[in-house]
Amino acid sequence: MYNPYIVYDCNYKYNIVVYNLPGGEGVSEKELIEQAKSGSIEAFEQLIEKCQKKVFNIAFKMMGNYEDASELAQEAFIKAYKSIKKFKGDSLFSTWIYRITTNVCLDELRKRKNKKVISLDEYIKYDGEEIKRQVKDESPGPEKVFEKREIKNIMKKCIDSLPIEYKTVVVLRDIQGFSYEEIAKIIKCPEGTVKSRINRARKALKDILKNNKELLNEEYVK
Repeated sequence: MYNPYIVYDCNYKYNIVVYNLPGGEGVSEKELIEQAKSGSIEAFEQLIEKCQKKVFNIAFKMMGNYEDASELAQEAFIKAYKSIKKFKGDSLFSTWIYRITTNVCLDELRKRKNKKVISLDEYIKYDGEEIKRQVKDESPGPEKVFEKREIKNIMKKCIDSLPIEYKTVVVLRDIQGFSYEEIAKIIKCPEGTVKSRINRARKALKDILKNNKELLNEEYVK
């Protein structure tokens, strides 16, 4: 059984191992899907190559650390591979696999409801703002770097404290930048429900931040 997997280099850059599909250029997504359903591993690899980064991003923002994100992103790809024949084509392949990724993360978060894992250093590295680089810079100084790090830590804890259904839409909309329509397809909810849930999630997050305003500068809580 073929299992897609993620490979990291020393700088924590990730990549799905893929192969070029002969004649792949110009092949439509629909054709690739049909080939994948017929058992073509190369076609499936072409499909996941187009959305691998976003899948990892979703998993990372949902879980908050590299180890979990890489494991769950891999699990999402494996689930997609095993169930590709069930894909009906009523949405883009990417939307379908983002839905699988979100559900895989939600399942894991529910299992860990009373056990939270936070890896602040990894969170900062992933955003391309490694603390070592910033400290070496003359500006900002160590104090500013520490302040920014603490704010990120607080923000992450606040988002993590939201109910799972709120955290999901905040990650998809405000962090990953999906449209309301895309989110509706990913979590299988009416678009109106998505909008109202996002509004409630933002209000809940704002209230949480206000309760922590003594830890934040005025500019961050309005």
